[in-house]
Amino acid sequence: MYPAELVQPMRDDLGNAGFEHLYTADAVKSAINKEGTTLVVVNSVCGCAAANARPGAKMSLENAKKPDHIVTVFAGVDKEAVDAARAAMIPFPPSSPSMALFKNGELVHMLERHHIEGRPAMMIAENLKEAYNENC
Repeated sequence: MYPAELVQPMRDDLGNAGFEHLYTADAVKSAINKEGTTLVVVNSVCGCAAANARPGAKMSLENAKKPDHIVTVFAGVDKEAVDAARAAMIPFPPSSPSMALFKNGELVHMLERHHIEGRPAMMIAENLKEAYNENC
């Protein structure tokens, strides 16, 4: 478990952009199964989350089409919520950071850590925008 004072600025980074923080399995299941599209970001303390994932997720929302709901869980902190999110992302193995787009409860697009690490935020944003244009 990471100290709250370390994690809070990283939570705020997405929270200030409109992402809803989810802390329980029920909240995750409810968000994923809402009508429409839901982007789930598995946030992390790692450098690629700070440099690539969070900026890419925020930039992706600068698009004509975007998810109806945007939510986040924090790996290494919100165990119950992260486990529920990862269960919904099967067959993809657990990774953080990661991002998944769900449409009416069905996984339609996935970005695993290896799609994020070492890639510029703009490339991640463009990947997500393509998914939004196709599914939102």
